[in-house]
Parts: sequence; structure tokens; C-alpha cells
Amino acid sequence: MKLIKVKMPRPTLLMVEDNPDHLELAIMTLEENGADHQIVVARNGPDALDYLFCEGRYSDRPLDMPPELVMLDLGLPGMSGLEVLQRMRDDPRTFFVPVMMLTSASETSKAVLAFKGGLNSYVRKPLYYRDFQEKLEQARDYWRTSNFVPLSSGI
Repeated sequence: MKLIKVKMPRPTLLMVEDNPDHLELAIMTLEENGADHQIVVARNGPDALDYLFCEGRYSDRPLDMPPELVMLDLGLPGMSGLEVLQRMRDDPRTFFVPVMMLTSASETSKAVLAFKGGLNSYVRKPLYYRDFQEKLEQARDYWRTSNFVPLSSGI
């Protein structure tokens, strides 16, 4: 019997962030925590929704492979992170995708409201390495206790 080795695609993490400094710190923290994910960056809400729903420039992306985690800035230009979250929770294709909100301290009350809309976790900006690591562990715990198993063992 001959075994055929199939190369599985790397799991994806969608980072929706318009601030280049916050984006750089988040990516660095993910890499230092052993993330073996393909990180896709969206700079605004419409671009994130295009990725999630395989539209626009992402129309050739497989619809049956949602990201394992969406890291979503609350204060996006144009369409807010809350609006993106609502669209995700309104659609069965993205209903169970975990979302970690990135928010400034002044937006904390909005982030708390987002929990009612299906938010899994949030991190205050500016990002601090230890806080961010703790939230990543919370995301891992979510996968361990949910009905869905992540494609890989580590974020």
C-alpha cells in the first residue's frame, strides 16, 4: 500500500487593523507565540467582509475554509468593527468563527456591548505583550471547549 502525502493548507488568521503600529505588534506577538497561521490583513471593514464571504478580490478563496480567528479593530474607518461583527454573526458561514476585538480604553463600553453580539474576547490598545498573550490563550480555550476543533494546535 502506497501512502500519499497531502499537504494541508495552513490555517488562517484574519487581522482587521488600520493602525500600522498595532498591526506590527500583533503580528510579532503571534509569531513569538508560535503561530503557524497564514495571517491575512484587512485594513477596513468592507475588505474584511470580502475576505470572510469570498467576494471582491477574494472571490477565488474557498468558502468552506473560514479563518480560525478574526482579530478585529473596533475603531475602523468607515465601517466599525461592531458592524463587521454583526454581519459575521448574522451569517451561518461565520457565526462560529471566534472574534477577538482590539479596542482603545475609551471604547471599552462598546466592546462590552459587543459581547452581546457574539464577541469572544477583547484586548485594549495600545497592545501590551502580556495582555495579548493572555487573550491568545483565551482563544485557545474557546476552541478546546467549543464544538469546533481548530485546524492546528497552536495560535
